[in-house]
Amino acid sequence: MRTLNVVAAIIVHDGRVFATQRGYGPMKDYWEFPGGKVEEGETLEAALRREIREELATDVHVGQLFQTVQYDYEAIPDGPRAREAFHLCLHCFLCTLKGPAPQLLEHEAARWLAPADFFTVEWLPADLDLVRRLALLFQR
Repeated sequence: MRTLNVVAAIIVHDGRVFATQRGYGPMKDYWEFPGGKVEEGETLEAALRREIREELATDVHVGQLFQTVQYDYEAIPDGPRAREAFHLCLHCFLCTLKGPAPQLLEHEAARWLAPADFFTVEWLPADLDLVRRLALLFQR
C-alpha cells in the first residue's frame, strides 16, 4: 500500500476555521482543511505554505503542529469514487492568514465554520477524529 505524506492548514480566524470542499477526484464533494502533498526535500511547513499559495492564492503563518493523522483508505474498485488503497500520513498545523482573503483555485466551495457548525459538512473520513479534537479545543 502506498503512503501519501500530506500537510493541512487549520486556518483559524475570529474563533472559526476555514474548511474547503473538494472539487475533483474520487473524494469530490467531501470537506477538508486545505493543503496537499509534501514534495521530496520540502519541510512540512514549506510544503504547507506552497500548497496554500497554489490552492488559495494567499499566505499563512504556520503555527504549531496540532495533530498527525494516520489513516488507511481502502480500495474502491469501481464507480465515480474508484481508487487504490493508500495510507495517509496527514500533518495538520494551526495557521493564521498573513495574506489576502483566500480565493478558491481548486476547491468547489469554502466556509468559515464556527465550532457549532463543524459537523454541518461531510468531512473526509481521515479528518473526523481531527475535527472532534478541534471541537474540544474550541470548547475550552
